[in-house]
Amino acid sequence: MDELEKTLAEVTGQEDLSDSEETPQAASTEEEGQQSEKSSEDGQKEKESRSLKTEIIEWIKAFVFAGVIVALIFGFVIRPVEVKGHSMEPTLQNSDRLIEWMLFYTPQQGDIVILSEKTGLDEALVKRVIATEGQTVEINDEGQVLVDGVLLDEDYIYETIDQAHRGDWEYPVTVPQGCIFVMGDNRNHSTDSRFAEVGFVDVDEVVGKVFLRLSPLSAFGLID
Repeated sequence: MDELEKTLAEVTGQEDLSDSEETPQAASTEEEGQQSEKSSEDGQKEKESRSLKTEIIEWIKAFVFAGVIVALIFGFVIRPVEVKGHSMEPTLQNSDRLIEWMLFYTPQQGDIVILSEKTGLDEALVKRVIATEGQTVEINDEGQVLVDGVLLDEDYIYETIDQAHRGDWEYPVTVPQGCIFVMGDNRNHSTDSRFAEVGFVDVDEVVGKVFLRLSPLSAFGLID
C-alpha cells in the first residue's frame, strides 16, 4: 500500500513538472504571434506611406506636364490679345479681348491679323489684310478699294475713304513679294499700309490671325 501511494505521488509529480514546462512555451508562442501581427501592421503602414508618396509625385508630374503644355500652347499656338484704339471699328471695339492663332499661319486676303511692334509705329497693330504679294491695290475717286481691278465688297467698314486718307501712294500699287497690304476697317481713322509709317508689311511681322472674341461676352464668338 505504501509503495502504491509512493508510485502515484511520483506520477503526479511528473505531470506537474510537465505542466510547468509547457506554460513558458505557450507564452512564447503567443508573444511571437503578437510580434508577427505588429510587424505585419508596420509593413502595411509603410506600404501605404510609400503608395501615398508615389501618388503625390505622380500628381506633381501631371501638373508640371500640364503647365508645360499650356505654356507651349500659349507661346506657339494661340495667344490672347487686347484691342487698343478705334481703327478696326465697327468690326472690333477698343478693349475687345481676342484670341489669335499663330501656328503655321499664312496671311490670306480678308483675314484680321496682329502685326508685331516692328511695323513702324512701335506697337502691335490689328488690321485687315487687303492684298497679298503680287496683287494690285487701287483706291478709286469714290474712296472704294479695288484689288486686281475688282471692287471689294466691304460691308464691314464704317465709310469709304475720303481724299485726306488716300495715303502716300500713287495708285495702283503692287504688293512686293513676301509682303501684305493692310487697312483698318475704320478707314478714315486708321494708320496702315496707305501711309509710309507702316507701308507694305513683311509677312514675318505677322504674328497671327484673330479668330475668336472673348469679351465683351455679348459679342463672344468667332471672327471671320
